[in-house]
Amino acid sequence: MDVSSAGSAAGGGEVVVASRSLPVTPPGCHADRRRPGTDARPPHQAIGTLASVPIRRALRLGVRVALLTVVLVGAYLAVTFFQVWQATSDDSHDPAQAIIVLGAAQYDGRPSPVLEARLAHAVELYESGVAPMIVVTGGKQPGDRYTEAGAGYRYLRDHGIPEESILREEQGANTWSQLAAATGLLSSRGVDDVVLVSDDYHAYRLDRIAHELGLRAQVSPIDPGLSTRGRAERLARETVAVAVGRVIGFRRLVNLDEQLSDVSRLRPVG
Repeated sequence: MDVSSAGSAAGGGEVVVASRSLPVTPPGCHADRRRPGTDARPPHQAIGTLASVPIRRALRLGVRVALLTVVLVGAYLAVTFFQVWQATSDDSHDPAQAIIVLGAAQYDGRPSPVLEARLAHAVELYESGVAPMIVVTGGKQPGDRYTEAGAGYRYLRDHGIPEESILREEQGANTWSQLAAATGLLSSRGVDDVVLVSDDYHAYRLDRIAHELGLRAQVSPIDPGLSTRGRAERLARETVAVAVGRVIGFRRLVNLDEQLSDVSRLRPVG
């Protein structure tokens, strides 16, 4: 609507002023004063949208952290597997103070093929002058009449090793306890420089356990003659054992393994 006004001015001139057209808001309506691009949703919906932004960001961050964790764990296991595999071909037997043979199964006083192979290798090391003493390790299973160390002792004696050059550790039920008990026997004699004899896939974990116990150890492993599948399975198990043992300690790893075994024995069958 155009509004015009006229007035008289001093000096006889006439000035006419025309006003601008103004928009008229219909009765009962309010002018929409929103700027272009603003959210037209009701206020409570806009607040909900704003609140969901941090949640979406947190979810994205969580996914990224999870993916990074998977990558790091995978890389750690890959490196550990390489170390376990590489140790299978690392035979170290410089002159030392003692040779420690890790126990394995025996059959009523007769060494199993695995234990016999370890003992035969220890005889070779002894006769080549690597060390003046051999420690045989290993207790017995329920129902056995002989210990693994006892079977080893008789084998060494029968193959020409003097009795005074053989020590027996007859309590150990696993790698850690056998090595820990052997360490106690040797430390009382001032001996800590040793060569360890066991299966090749076991070499890296054996070395780490010996280091944890304070031994200066080398490992001279044997090839147990496993199939390709059997070797792969044992390398995989050793990889997991080493990966976990390095984080929580190998003694705690043994305790955890025993607890899991107890649980599995108590689990109902069927």
